[in-house]
Amino acid sequence: MKRTQPPFRADHVGSLLRPRALHEARAKRAKGEITAEALKTVEDREIERVIKKQEEVGLQSITDGEFRRSWWHLDFLWGLDGAAKHVMDTGIAFAAVTTRNEGVAVTGKLGMAGPHPMVEHFKFVAAHTKRTPKITIPAPSAIYGRPVPTPIDKTAYPTMDRFWDDLGQAYKKAVRGFADAGCRYLQLDEVFIAMLCDPKYRDQMTKRGDDPEKLGPLYGDLINAAMSDIPADMTITMHLCRGNYKSTFMGAGGYDAEAEVLFNRINVHGYFMEYDTERAGGFEPLRLVPKGKTVVLGLVTTKTGQLESKDTLKRRIDEAGKFIDLDQLALSGQCGFASTEEGNTLTEDEQWAKLRLIVEVADEVWGR
Repeated sequence: MKRTQPPFRADHVGSLLRPRALHEARAKRAKGEITAEALKTVEDREIERVIKKQEEVGLQSITDGEFRRSWWHLDFLWGLDGAAKHVMDTGIAFAAVTTRNEGVAVTGKLGMAGPHPMVEHFKFVAAHTKRTPKITIPAPSAIYGRPVPTPIDKTAYPTMDRFWDDLGQAYKKAVRGFADAGCRYLQLDEVFIAMLCDPKYRDQMTKRGDDPEKLGPLYGDLINAAMSDIPADMTITMHLCRGNYKSTFMGAGGYDAEAEVLFNRINVHGYFMEYDTERAGGFEPLRLVPKGKTVVLGLVTTKTGQLESKDTLKRRIDEAGKFIDLDQLALSGQCGFASTEEGNTLTEDEQWAKLRLIVEVADEVWGR
């Protein structure tokens, strides 16, 4: 049966490959060769184009492709009161590459005095589509979960209890701000609960003085705080992945280690779950998903351009259906196509072919 409410049978995580015109405009802006207004003009034009492309391939949820951002998480975090851009000694190590060395520092009391700057990003999408506009923001754990410690001003936060409280409240206000602007579909990108399924990552966090057993429940409670003031008709989903940067990854491990937190502690309405490789484990943890919640299976990889076969995707949906009702399932890519402005190593044509495939398979499995 087709779904009329998000998440949709054919959905997507949100970020899309940045077109050349946008790369060039951002490079010129970085050198001071064009104004911020001139960059925005290019962004607006390219976002309008990419909205039309999403509609053409048949998607019901529409994003701006994160075209106004450099990172999936940092641009949002820098918009919180008390958070600032931070240049790290080194980037974050992924499987085959190290990221740019930008991060976030907590320089004062965290808060959200007015609407987050990205509310305007949402409004632009909403004004340019008749379908369901969706905004993606990082889950609260993104300010803390990278294996390189986040600098936190000890005068603002001599102990961490107050830090977590303020973070949850800042997110609650930010999410409410999107709701007040008309947003009814918001996604929290949650990398670090998924990373807690990786023994190596747990070891890294232990070595820096954290208790991995406590982090999952803590991150989950922060998500609940973030969505504690939403209207009854708003859908909040969470996307889970183990890193996505230039087609490489950060971690591996099945969802079993955090399944209890994910499915029974966190109040989100749906889950976008990375499932394109064996790194994400099996479907068995889906047996714990409560009735009424939707799991969007991320079976189509966004890391390469090779197109999956319809038969393979249908077989894997059937496999998942052994552990959860088929009516609770949907289909998407395993992650975004460009979690950072660099993007993954595939072409725009390959990206659109994958999104079209997702729509076609969903129509064949669940009906138009």
